[in-house]
Amino acid sequence: MKKIQANLIGQIISSNSKEAYHLHKKSSFGEKTEDKIQYSASEALYLVESSKMEIYSKNKKIPKKDLLNKFRRLDKKIQIKYPVFKDLRSKGYVLKTALKFGADFRVYDKSAKQEKNMQNGFYLQNMNLQNLPYMNLQLKIELLIQQEKIYF
Repeated sequence: MKKIQANLIGQIISSNSKEAYHLHKKSSFGEKTEDKIQYSASEALYLVESSKMEIYSKNKKIPKKDLLNKFRRLDKKIQIKYPVFKDLRSKGYVLKTALKFGADFRVYDKSAKQEKNMQNGFYLQNMNLQNLPYMNLQLKIELLIQQEKIYF
């Protein structure tokens, strides 16, 4: 399989290649938008590290060693989030972003390949002292959506 050719434009990593659509359908990588597959920084790093993706910015390939520094500017917690993403993804779990739920990731069982079947998941949140004022709100969200949140 050819490597996915993705573009980094601003804060968005996306691809409209047939390889991107194939990997999305097969392994639930990325989120389908209008005419592209859009990737989180963690997904993109994982795919680059596993030699399935190359990322370009202004028609220049970004070397692997420079990607983490570039993504650090986009997401200050990437060094904490990526090892968690990598570990769970390598065990077969499907991870998606969960910002609207007040968490870092939504995590689903490996058998839940299609998003419509992703009902029995849990949320991962990096807990630090700055998050404490939002704990009450997050607990209300948990009750509302009836999902479990795990803090790391």
